[in-house]
Amino acid sequence: MNALREPLPSTFRITGYKSHAKEILHCLKMKYFQELQDLEVDGQKIEAPQPLSWYPDELAWHTNMSRKILRKSPLLEKFHQFLVSETESGNISRQEAVSMIPPLLLKIEPHHKILDMCAAPGSKTAQLIEMLHADMNIPFPEGFVIANDVDNKRCYLLVHQAKRLSSPCIMVVNHDASSIPRLLVDVNGSKEILFYDRILCDVPCSGDGTMRKNIDVWKKWTTSNSLHLHGLQLRIATRGVEQLAEGGRLVYSTCSLNPVEDEAVIMSLLEKSEGALELADVSSELPGLKWMPGITSWKVMTKEGQWYSDWSEVPTSRHTQIRPTMFPLKDQEKLKALNIERCLRILPHHQNTGGFFVAVLVKKGCMPWNKRLPKLRHKNSPIVAAEANAEPEEEEERTVAVEESTEAGRGPESTEANPNKKEVACCPPPSKKMKVFGYKEEPFVFLSDDDPVFTPIQKFYELAPSFPKHNVLTRTHEGKKKHLYMVSKELRTVLLNNSERMKVINTGVKVWSRNNDGEQFGCAFRLAQEGIYTLYPYIRARIISVTIEDVQILLTQENPFLRKFGADAQKQAKQLGMGSVVLRYEPDVMKPETLQCPVVLCGWRGKTSIRAFVPKNERFHYLRMMGVDVFQEKEEGDSKVLDQKDGGAGDQASEVMDCEDDKNMEVSEEEIKVENDGNEDIDDKGEVEQSESETCNEHSNTTPEAQCPAEASDKKT
Repeated sequence: MNALREPLPSTFRITGYKSHAKEILHCLKMKYFQELQDLEVDGQKIEAPQPLSWYPDELAWHTNMSRKILRKSPLLEKFHQFLVSETESGNISRQEAVSMIPPLLLKIEPHHKILDMCAAPGSKTAQLIEMLHADMNIPFPEGFVIANDVDNKRCYLLVHQAKRLSSPCIMVVNHDASSIPRLLVDVNGSKEILFYDRILCDVPCSGDGTMRKNIDVWKKWTTSNSLHLHGLQLRIATRGVEQLAEGGRLVYSTCSLNPVEDEAVIMSLLEKSEGALELADVSSELPGLKWMPGITSWKVMTKEGQWYSDWSEVPTSRHTQIRPTMFPLKDQEKLKALNIERCLRILPHHQNTGGFFVAVLVKKGCMPWNKRLPKLRHKNSPIVAAEANAEPEEEEERTVAVEESTEAGRGPESTEANPNKKEVACCPPPSKKMKVFGYKEEPFVFLSDDDPVFTPIQKFYELAPSFPKHNVLTRTHEGKKKHLYMVSKELRTVLLNNSERMKVINTGVKVWSRNNDGEQFGCAFRLAQEGIYTLYPYIRARIISVTIEDVQILLTQENPFLRKFGADAQKQAKQLGMGSVVLRYEPDVMKPETLQCPVVLCGWRGKTSIRAFVPKNERFHYLRMMGVDVFQEKEEGDSKVLDQKDGGAGDQASEVMDCEDDKNMEVSEEEIKVENDGNEDIDDKGEVEQSESETCNEHSNTTPEAQCPAEASDKKT
């Protein structure tokens, strides 16, 4: 209780799958952490951030600074701006320490198919995506993440979080997690049900473990919160294990310490699984993490303060509020076999964190109420023909399985194992078909083999023969395609086979954007920085190799003339016609003091200049990694770029980079929603905003000859 009354320390995580994670860590240690030494704010001594002992590779850090101090203190302004800017770029995630635990315990591999059942706001989802892309040399991992949330508005927040990581392997869907539909995929020419290798089940909870950051919990908390949520939590967890592949892992977690929401749910799930599930022993998987084992004895309390230690004590009038599954098992032999002590309880005073509960379940076999898997209901399907000849005994077994599932309280969605009832078959009946991809969402349309849009793109960029053309999609059936996106092959299969049973909010990473003036140069689509790391391995033309000095010029000047670049870059640029280009920097191992991670930027080769199409925060990120100090003065609204080495002297160092108002640094729900409405992903307004964020100075600072056609196009828009 003493620990809960203290402010929660600030924690953040460096994005692990980025190739420059080590550079960010080096920058933090050598610059920002040293500046925090011996600081005192409001009488409190500021301690330099320390790595979380249990998080791998020193990629997660915590400090005794509360969020309030970090935001308000002028002495910490630079560090705070660094965190905000790098978070927007997707290089850092500000996330509570205990929230980082569930994804780690899932033990993600690049080939895993992952479901995040209650994903918003998305910090854990981002962690899953990072682990999927652990090897940056693989642009399209075999696995994917399907992130679901029941709240439509929160789904757009989820989209914003996922977009920061620019992954082609993420899909955001909008469903009730307790009845999330089964999906179909193509396997060797036939349609099969998708079972997930890993499922994160971070269920809605009363949140009593978050008292240190959510002060309202102190006033609003009652025991009835847990009683109301227990049934939903059990239904969500049940639906999760139904869709888990045999041998797969499901992590159940809450930010509550109430056993009604924690051990009671796990105990009930294990008991009715009849051995199909078991708790994994993860005590050695996160060395350095302090925790308490799960408890096996507790009482249930009503809002009025009445305590019950057994279901038999509960009066009939309370049976709608208190259920038998809320109580611990009385049979000690059965209780011992469940190994409830393998659950992890993280208490606030253990390591100065929030309160948290985690349990890792492994699926050993088919769930007893799902012994017969649901089949695809098609008139001419060979499966249906086989079922028509099924023996009466089989039909009887199927009926029993459905009755058992109904008794388990799983609702109508889980009765799809009964083939005699068409209304519960895997495919919905024609009269109740869901609108394609939801209410305001436009369809996801994959390019056809004969689509005229793709031929000039392939020719202009000389895409490799291995380029997965069929994975390119757009968001419109008619009219000009404004943006092109890419998804992984596996997500393409999911999209094509489940359009009528799944509401998709967003998927794919943007790789090309239309630029009408580019048509005169051979291609109407310019490269998008958001998806350049996905696309670059397939591009064989329009590439300019640049030095670290060239990169600094590109990021600090609006439209630098060719003569400002090194001789090698000038020579390469002169051999290319006007249009979109890739600017590639490779680190020099002989110069360890320079940036030691590869950088790929999108640019435009103008008549006499080269321009970089890079968002503001991403520019700041690369400049910081190169040792340039970027600081935004709030009162002036400008971001100043000062070279640390010469104290501000020099052409590039003295550049003043215009930035948008502070309000534009935060993406509102409405702005995110714009990206998913209309006939394409971003409307005209969004395109203008992108153009502004990708440039650093006013257009008037450059001569008309230096301005490239892309700028003119943006101005028209």
